This record gives sequence, structure tokens and C-alpha cells, in this order.
Amino acid sequence: MNTDSAAHRGAGREPHPFAGPRPNTGGTVRRTLLRTALTGAAALGAGLAAARPATAAPTRGARPGTPAEALKELAAGNRRWRAYRERHPHETPEIRRTLATAQHPFAVVLGCIDSRVPPELVFDQGLGDLMTVRTAGEVLDEAVLGSVAYGVLELGIPLVVVLGHQSCGAVRAAVEAEQSGTRLPAHIQYLADRISPAIDHSKEGDARVDATVDANVRLVRSKLAAEPDLAAKITSGKLAIVGARYELTDQTVHHVR
Repeated sequence: MNTDSAAHRGAGREPHPFAGPRPNTGGTVRRTLLRTALTGAAALGAGLAAARPATAAPTRGARPGTPAEALKELAAGNRRWRAYRERHPHETPEIRRTLATAQHPFAVVLGCIDSRVPPELVFDQGLGDLMTVRTAGEVLDEAVLGSVAYGVLELGIPLVVVLGHQSCGAVRAAVEAEQSGTRLPAHIQYLADRISPAIDHSKEGDARVDATVDANVRLVRSKLAAEPDLAAKITSGKLAIVGARYELTDQTVHHVR
């Protein structure tokens, strides 16, 4: 994993596993969390083979325990997804019964609500693998911060991915509202107000929207990495917070630096 900021120190020097250059498209955390809300005792791996008969015993690989291992697993899942070779892992009756009493996900994915970008699908992961938090435009608020912090601080998750995507409607709404001076309906304006600091004024038209998608990922990632409890985990090498982007046109996830 190539690292370029303090937010990525936890993953070491391995080549970054996300896909290469993307296509040129147009386009404080409080620790007052309920420790009894969820449990995290059992380990779930990410290498379960493709669908098995209901009578087969579940097979699990080791749960990714470092940021680099978690990134590698997500990258492998995305490769399966875009090659139409999904495994849909961790869905057997045995695993469902195990998950009734414990969970041990290996990554938090903060993504957009867009119906075309469900993290469990684009990374080809199964039950118990990912803790997903989704808001329009990956917008942060206290509930989102608390949810991410829960995964990291209480469940020991080593990786947080901020996942933007091509043709984000929330980003477009924020860009167009700023350009026109139009005020959006109350709750949508809340989203636009939080995306607007990321608007890339060096571009015009669709290129501004596209550039702002990446800039917004960077902004959200930097805000998360600045949270003291999360920053301490990054410094210790136990956590990486990375930015990524999903391309609707070819289903590739790539790194946003």
C-alpha cells in the first residue's frame, strides 16, 4: 500500500491493492458509546469459497487483522465483482447461526446512500465482514462519527474506507446549488452545506462535479483522521483511514489520494 499521509501509516509499504488509474470520467468523536450495543468475539475470515450446500461445514480463513490485510481483501473482492465472479461469501446456515451471538468485521466502509454502490456487493463481502455507514455524499455528523468510532474502538477494526463514487447526486446538488444560489429543501441543504467546502472551483461543469467527488472524499477522510481517538490508533499502526472511489462505468474501486 502506498502511503501519502498520516492517515495511511497503518498499512506499511505494501503496494496499494486498489485498482490503478481510474477512467477519465466527466463527471470530538465521543467515547460515550454503549459498549453493550454490539459484541465482537468471533473471528470471521474473508476467504470463504463460493456457495456451498446447506449441509457443508463452513470454511473460514483468518480475519484480516492489519490495515494492509484488510485492504488486500477488499481489493480481491472488487476484482471478483468487476469480473462477474462474485462468491457472495459467509451466507451459509452455520455462519448465520454463529453471527447470532458475535461479530468481528474487518473494515468500516463509510459510503454514499446511492443504490448503485452497496459496499458488500462492490467488495464481494458477506455477513459479518463489513460495518457499513451510509449517508448522502458520505456526510459526517455526530451519529456517523460515533458509528465509525464504535467499529474502530470497540470492535478493533483496523481499516476505515471513505468510499465516494462517480456521478454522485449529492455532490452534484451541492455544486449546482452553489452555482445557482438556489436554496435546497431544508434537510438536503444540510448535506450541501457540508459538501460545499470540498467544491473544486478550478473546474467547470461536469468536471467540477467529478473533481468535487474526489475532494469530498479527501475532506471526509481528513476529518476522521483528525479525531483524537482515531488518530491515536493511526499513530500506533493499528488503523488506516483511506479514501477510495467507485466507478459506475467499469465497477472499479481505486485509491483517492
